[in-house]
Amino acid sequence: MTDTSQARRVDTARCAAALLALALFPTTALASEFSDSTFRAPAVRAAQAPDIDGVIEDDEWEGAAILTDFIQFQPERGRASAFRTEVRVLYDSTGLYVAMRAWDPEPVIAQLTRRDAALDQDDAFGVLLDTHHDRQSAYFFAVNALGTQADLRLANDGRTQDPSWDAPWSVRARTTDIGWEAELAIPFSSVRYEPGRERTWGLNFVRGRRRSFEVSHWAGPVDEGYQVSTAGELHGLDLPRQPRRLEGIAYGLSRFQEEQDPFWDAGLDLRWALTPGVSLVGTVNPDFATIEADREQVNLTRFELSLPEKRPFFLEGSELFRQRIQTFYSRRIADISGGGRLVGRQGPWTFAFLGADADAVVAGDTVEAAYAVGRVQRDLGRSSIGATWAERRADGSGQGSAGLDANLFFSRTFGFTGQLIQSYGAYDEGTTAFFLRPSYDSPTGHFHVRYTHLGDRFGDNVNAIGLVRDDNRREVDSALGKTVWFASGFLEQMEYGSNYNMYWGQDGTRRSWQVDQSLDFQMRNRWSFAVGHTEEYKRFEKDFRNRATEIELGFNTREYRSANFGVEFGRNFDADFRLVTGGARLKPTPRSSLEYQLERLSLDPDPDQESTWIHVVRASQFFTNDLYLQAFYQTNSVIDRRNLQAVFVYRYDPPFGTVQLAFQRGTAAFGQTSQQGNTLFLKVTRVF
Repeated sequence: MTDTSQARRVDTARCAAALLALALFPTTALASEFSDSTFRAPAVRAAQAPDIDGVIEDDEWEGAAILTDFIQFQPERGRASAFRTEVRVLYDSTGLYVAMRAWDPEPVIAQLTRRDAALDQDDAFGVLLDTHHDRQSAYFFAVNALGTQADLRLANDGRTQDPSWDAPWSVRARTTDIGWEAELAIPFSSVRYEPGRERTWGLNFVRGRRRSFEVSHWAGPVDEGYQVSTAGELHGLDLPRQPRRLEGIAYGLSRFQEEQDPFWDAGLDLRWALTPGVSLVGTVNPDFATIEADREQVNLTRFELSLPEKRPFFLEGSELFRQRIQTFYSRRIADISGGGRLVGRQGPWTFAFLGADADAVVAGDTVEAAYAVGRVQRDLGRSSIGATWAERRADGSGQGSAGLDANLFFSRTFGFTGQLIQSYGAYDEGTTAFFLRPSYDSPTGHFHVRYTHLGDRFGDNVNAIGLVRDDNRREVDSALGKTVWFASGFLEQMEYGSNYNMYWGQDGTRRSWQVDQSLDFQMRNRWSFAVGHTEEYKRFEKDFRNRATEIELGFNTREYRSANFGVEFGRNFDADFRLVTGGARLKPTPRSSLEYQLERLSLDPDPDQESTWIHVVRASQFFTNDLYLQAFYQTNSVIDRRNLQAVFVYRYDPPFGTVQLAFQRGTAAFGQTSQQGNTLFLKVTRVF
């Protein structure tokens, strides 16, 4: 064994010892921060289910406690909300019912009509349900005054959100003379829980008022917007067993493409609730044809970009795999022929396992491959420890990694995150990675320092199924961020950000240092201004000194309509560059929207002809919340790409029962020119 190899093993052993010591830290020290029992609501059984029509009638909500006195999260954390909100809660054998009445002396802002839109851009109301009462995970249901729905699944005390999660639930909302009100019905069949008598759920409500950026909660003050551990309680629930244990979603697809024969296809998803907290999902021949293409973007680095996952099979449960060192990156997996997923929770344990078959490129050849990933996580109050394994098996050999991680909180503001990974595959040396990161977090501030070790062959093993942009690092960085709110004057908010980063190769050679500084200003007159500067050194085939200055000006009516213009300029890998960006959003009618984004990159010199224009346009027309037309168009001049997609959707049994008629032209993988001609799709999905 060489001295270098022995030193690396010693580093790994020391990191493992540190993580184990922290994981074995007394759980009483990690679990002491819990909700104030002042925020308790009785579970009142409804004599008859209220009519969910958006009109709150006192006789329908008779007996429900009125929950009010919301507390601000921002801009003045801990102060009473300046706007009255009342919430009532009932339940019966089928589900939970919530009524909300919001007072507002100014016109209500409600523009968004697409399901799962970012409703924080409107006046909105949300319900947080911690159905396992574990202070870590929850479901979140939100609505605006138009009745537009959004739902999320939360993990890691709300620090991780999964907006891809969808469930059947109903809501109606309307504006009134005093503000707006909404009624929600959330079926028990849409969430996981333990049945029984006298059960307690974690419960919180949040109201957002876009005009003044106010966000307030019933149980507060919270330290983060989706925080689960500070939720109040809904106690005295008598919960039935969930009767429906098996659900199927089948689809049929027809495709008619220019100069090709018609194509017909079908597929099936089966969901089986093994227990109230554990579900098994199997899929055969899933279809991803009508999913929006990846947005083209400029990359000024020499590292691979991370692209968002949009395929439904890989989205559910994905929040559990979001560690800093990304050992599972689902975009590595091509479109699959079949797969399975097991996700569940038992007491403080959460687990997820996924397997899929797909083609892979190995040594330049396309071969069949099996992908598998699993995670087990143990909650310790607000903290958690976990283990993750990910592998691609092809041509009789496996390649991937196994690792441990810890996310620990010793107080409301002081925490620690760490990760230790051993990779395996084609290389046996330089295959370990770890990082250690203590941090301070408050509602308006952040500071951390971090040390990261990445072996020089770690990425070569992991990237069969993960995403490691660069390895061969011994890296130190720190970051400081602060948000300041102003009660008066022309400034409403200021944000400062600072980051320092430096790393060396495993042989001690300095490979990079980088300093980032930024300031963002939000004015009361709806204008915004941001400025940032970066100084950077990079060592590749030679030494490079890069620098960039960025200036951005924006205007946002806080009623969806907005515009922004920015310019970034400097030196990048021996070339002068200028990157111009712009964007605009508007509402031509109350139920239509239009968005435009621009990127213009100019390089001098430009021997590889990488200067480009990128245009992106999105448009939508909603006839109802479940009947709409959406269009997406983008161009990238450097690869002569023109991509158009339009889809007409009717959700006859929301959210899963749909009929889709789609048109596409020029769809291709990110950064590639397409050969796709005019193509028409008809897809029908049915739930049974």
